[in-house]
Amino acid sequence: MSSDLFRRISRFARSGLRPQLCLLAVLLTASAVFAYSEQVLPGTPPRPPVVDPAPIVPAHAPRIEAVFVLDTTGSMSGLIEGAKQKIWSIANQLASAQNGPQVRLGLIGYRDRGDHYVTRRFDLSEDVDALYAQLRQFTADGGGDGPESVNQALHEAVTRISWSADQGVYRVIFLVGDAPPHMDYSNDVPYPRSVELAKAKGIVVNAIQCGSDGNTARVWQSIAHSGQGAFSAIAQDGGMLAMTTPMDDEMGRLNAELAGTAIGYGTTADKDDLFGKMERALAAAPSAVASRLSYLSKKGGKLNSGRADLVDAVESGEVEFAEVPVEALPEAMQEMSRDEQHDYLRQKTAERESLRQRIAGLVEQRDAYVAKETAKLEAEGKGDGFDAEVMESIRRQAVDYGIVY
Repeated sequence: MSSDLFRRISRFARSGLRPQLCLLAVLLTASAVFAYSEQVLPGTPPRPPVVDPAPIVPAHAPRIEAVFVLDTTGSMSGLIEGAKQKIWSIANQLASAQNGPQVRLGLIGYRDRGDHYVTRRFDLSEDVDALYAQLRQFTADGGGDGPESVNQALHEAVTRISWSADQGVYRVIFLVGDAPPHMDYSNDVPYPRSVELAKAKGIVVNAIQCGSDGNTARVWQSIAHSGQGAFSAIAQDGGMLAMTTPMDDEMGRLNAELAGTAIGYGTTADKDDLFGKMERALAAAPSAVASRLSYLSKKGGKLNSGRADLVDAVESGEVEFAEVPVEALPEAMQEMSRDEQHDYLRQKTAERESLRQRIAGLVEQRDAYVAKETAKLEAEGKGDGFDAEVMESIRRQAVDYGIVY
């Protein structure tokens, strides 16, 4: 307290004022002193303004990295064929989180030693079109002797996939099969070791059992428990129900029109790759086509996942059309004048934008329809197929990474 303030208080006390008035006078005097102290004296640097703290913005958009480790022996034919139809539905659901996560998917198919192959890997990628192409090549064959090379497949999933090392990424493995691992192979890494490695890398390991083999159930439960994941058992054939909607036929027609706007560019391999994607998309079942368009709509309405075609590449600023060599264009465009090429590109860009808008409206309707039907199936006890179990595990686990469905 300053000496001046102390003298003032003493005078009020000696003046004989009633205590209440004295206290009021003291408070008013103190207020004046504090107000004076807030004044900026000459030569005093100004105080910085008081600013509310800025909201914390995540360094990266939410990300999901998921690898499916699938038994592709003869007994798994139903699940493999179902997965070919459902991969776009799963990708679409993954991208449907409230905060639109980036999604990278990978795949490992495994059989056993002595079969045509032991493992086949497709590394993590945003190119779901390419993953679909890989999945289409899988056929169920081999096996027959009980245990399979689960150990090798799981170890490769942990150590030979390009998992990111960033914090906050939801990394997950889905082990799917109907037979236990061989534990008698030399130069093999036992599954408990691979699960520990996964935990050290921040990878969740879920185990989905097809069928009802008791030995498989015991191992799968152990893997899920140690891998901080979930165990579930589904029908031998995968239990995947076809989900058709009233929007599928119209989306199929729009898909064909969308393919007509494709302009491949680059090397011959680049152009062939795009052509292959369009060809597979046109040949897919209506529900798969609709799920694919729904996924791509959530990713900005692109023609395809992976490397963009010329329309999307120019529109996004990825390339400058003037810098694209003539020989990198499709043969039909190579025969045009440069002005005609620009006109053709503008025409296809306008067509695609119109199609995007129509597709986006149908996607919104379809997503609402699928959500309603899925809830109905779950209420009837029918939501226990492969795709349903995958999404249930992801919904429960991804929330810890800020990804909410």
